[in-house]
Amino acid sequence: MTNIFLFSLIIGLASSLILIPFSRSKKAKEKEDTQSSIGRFITVPILFIVIVFIFYYLTNLDRNPSSLWILAIFITAAGAIFSSGKERMVKTLLCLVSVLVSIYILAAPLFNANEKYEVASMEEKTEIEVFDETKTPASVPPKFARNKMKKAFGQVPNTSYYELGNLQIQKVNGEYVYIAPVEFSGFFKWWNGDHTPGYFTISATDSSDNPKFIKSEMVYTPSSYFNQSLERHIRMQYPNLIFYGEPQLEIDDEGAPYYIRTYGDFISARNGFEVEGIVMVEPKSGKTEMVALADVPEFIDGAVSPETVSLHNSYFGNYIHGFWNSKFGKSDVKLPSDEGTEANVSPIFDENGDMYYFTDFTSPKEGVDSMLGYSLTNSRTGNATYYTGNLEASYMDSQGALQIIEKKFIEKKWKGEMPILYNFYGEASWLTPVLDANGFLQNYFIVSAANPEISVYGNTPNEALRQYKTALQRGGGSVDGNSKAEEKQTSGIVVRVYKEKAEQFTLISFLLDNGQSYIISSENTPEAIYLQPDDEVEVIYNDTGEEFMPAKEIVIKGLH
Repeated sequence: MTNIFLFSLIIGLASSLILIPFSRSKKAKEKEDTQSSIGRFITVPILFIVIVFIFYYLTNLDRNPSSLWILAIFITAAGAIFSSGKERMVKTLLCLVSVLVSIYILAAPLFNANEKYEVASMEEKTEIEVFDETKTPASVPPKFARNKMKKAFGQVPNTSYYELGNLQIQKVNGEYVYIAPVEFSGFFKWWNGDHTPGYFTISATDSSDNPKFIKSEMVYTPSSYFNQSLERHIRMQYPNLIFYGEPQLEIDDEGAPYYIRTYGDFISARNGFEVEGIVMVEPKSGKTEMVALADVPEFIDGAVSPETVSLHNSYFGNYIHGFWNSKFGKSDVKLPSDEGTEANVSPIFDENGDMYYFTDFTSPKEGVDSMLGYSLTNSRTGNATYYTGNLEASYMDSQGALQIIEKKFIEKKWKGEMPILYNFYGEASWLTPVLDANGFLQNYFIVSAANPEISVYGNTPNEALRQYKTALQRGGGSVDGNSKAEEKQTSGIVVRVYKEKAEQFTLISFLLDNGQSYIISSENTPEAIYLQPDDEVEVIYNDTGEEFMPAKEIVIKGLH
């Protein structure tokens, strides 16, 4: 509190010195007695000190001199009007300087577009790596996870005091989970509640998982008030830092919660943002720590706020040829999608467990749903890669994928949420959870970005992947040549067979005496429909490591 009192005192006194005239005309002096003059010199500074204190305390604005530019214009202008003689000349000059500074600040977006583009520059590649078939993508939509947490809110003591806070994804002890803090539901609940009781977690990969409430007292939270307000507490500790994005809750591997907030600096004037690190807060004790981006603890996944990534995506897409091109010519301009789950970006994890923010880019031309590319930004370092995709193919953007889902389930009024582009079996593909009108998860939909006619859906991501694999084989997709799986050959005796009708073909699943299960479509090998137990077969398959290996060819000995 000492810092804000001192800041208010300095600014209040300085404003009063500029505003109160020291040289006045004889006529004005005759009208004002000595007592009134003394009262003015006491009242005006106190009034300004109080106003400055209230403004900065309530807004949590950074207390840098540049934040005073609007106040400086009004104070210097009023000071010049009320004074006379040489004092008026000096204060008029101060007013002119304030106006020039204000013009510089307001005009910053016109001349710093190239700097913004450089800050947001991305490494360029063609396509992301093929997804590991043995893994399960983090594909539980946050809306569904949030609904389940709300239904489990009865686990919270004194439930009426609290509500569910913001949801974010994180890796904890090698598992991908959603985390949501319990927050106060109002001022009087905070006044009586003293602290929040903990947070919820739920799996981000298993839609059947149930929320777990973890008890952990938190005093400094986003929903607290006065000096226990998290943002105000951080501002009091670091009055000059520039923050961008909302505070996020992160959990270490022992379950201890920490609030973090991304800080950085303006690119020029008071415009633009470049990330530099985070501030960490222990929500029970209020202990704070400022950490550079390179030194962020391993358990923190979202060091770079999603709002920052979204802002940089905008810089990268819009300012490739400067500010004016982004408004008029729009040559090579690409617009980031707004379909993300957090500040228009969607967090995903690679097979190494590193978190990235995904965004697809589309054309600024209306009515076009063709994707121009997509980006992945590392959530710990801020390093980004832009993928152009196969330049010979026209990829459908996320909005196009959502429209296909809406048409597919138009009678049921189901809609997709959180579309993510993956490289499944060498094919750029949109994986999208499908929710009903109440926000409950119904299935997972996969559609090829280059061949929208190839689409499937299943109750789980892995089930949808198995069907998608078959759909690619019969639809001319690239599963045969570009999957990471090695092609192998085996032979043996069929132990069990299961046949399932799927549209115009049959899916045959069979178990060999080597203990391995395989799956093949009758569209690839029509004779597979005759397969039965005790048949001796030779099989060519892709060694994906899955429970059911995708078979490419099967020869049934003795059939002919």
